[in-house]
Amino acid sequence: MVEKILLALSTFPDAETARRISNELVAGKFAACANILSSVESIYRWKGKIESANERLVLFKLSEDRQAAFQQKLQSLHPYDVPEIIFVPIASGLPEYLRWVADSCG
Repeated sequence: MVEKILLALSTFPDAETARRISNELVAGKFAACANILSSVESIYRWKGKIESANERLVLFKLSEDRQAAFQQKLQSLHPYDVPEIIFVPIASGLPEYLRWVADSCG
């Protein structure tokens, strides 16, 4: 049976920050890979005001057993006071790919 795999989402203020942190998380085996998406517009409430910002969204793939370590490391590296760190369980996928994700985080 393949380990449970998670998709983690996080936004970053710019491409350089997204790239630097993604490289560190993959190099440290906290995540198997990171996909940095082009600019997204975020609209959100912060400290009682409606804000908007152009950000980079990153999709990380990791094994469930790395979730706590990944979250702790990402939070320590992230420039935001309260970074978006959301985990979505992967219900199914190509078994060879899911195995690769698990092996790459080990």
